[in-house]
Amino acid sequence: MKYSLYYWPEIQGRGEFIRLALEDAGADYVDVLRHSSDFSFPQSQAPFALPFLVAGKRVISQTPAILHFLGPRLRLAPMTEPGRLWVHQLQLTIADWLVEVHDTHHPIGPGLYYEQQKRAARRRAADFLAVRLPKYLDYFEEQLRRASGRYLLGKACSYADLSLFQMVAGLRYAFPSALGGLEKRYPRIIAVIERAAARPRLAAYLASPRRIPFNRQGIFRHYPELDLSPKKSKKT
Repeated sequence: MKYSLYYWPEIQGRGEFIRLALEDAGADYVDVLRHSSDFSFPQSQAPFALPFLVAGKRVISQTPAILHFLGPRLRLAPMTEPGRLWVHQLQLTIADWLVEVHDTHHPIGPGLYYEQQKRAARRRAADFLAVRLPKYLDYFEEQLRRASGRYLLGKACSYADLSLFQMVAGLRYAFPSALGGLEKRYPRIIAVIERAAARPRLAAYLASPRRIPFNRQGIFRHYPELDLSPKKSKKT
């Protein structure tokens, strides 16, 4: 099946989690808005917001739902229902984590510029780095320990592993100092993202122009004044 992905062409954002799965699987897909500025999809059929995926007659929106649909089709999720639901739960947790990353630079609201909420952003980022980020990292490190394998589900790579890779890659860009001070505590997570990055199709994608660079328009944004070490964050 050929898939059509609709997402903003200038940022990674939530659409990148879907791109990673499609690229890793070698799927036949088109990133529609990167090839055309003509948004010709009928608005009467369009979901509330991007991203959404067109697969035959199906139109699916929301990143976790799209990955839940694609997972078994791309061999990035188990075929059994319990397995599919488990990896879906992991992805939903990553979705919650992603919202908290976004709110470090837009804690009041997305309708305001970062410069209009810098003071609140500093407080929110400090709490995220000192309290919330370690909780998410602890959780996924523990899931990997329990899996006793190379990935979150054991031996097989899932779309949740690719999404975990994206989270760490984004956090390394947004908070290089803060994350650098934490990484040694999470050897299983680091091992997984290194394995993911070395997968042949994914490695080719990451080295290609198809991989949009991180920037200050996306969810992961680097503002030096927010990139505090965990110890400094606790004092803020």
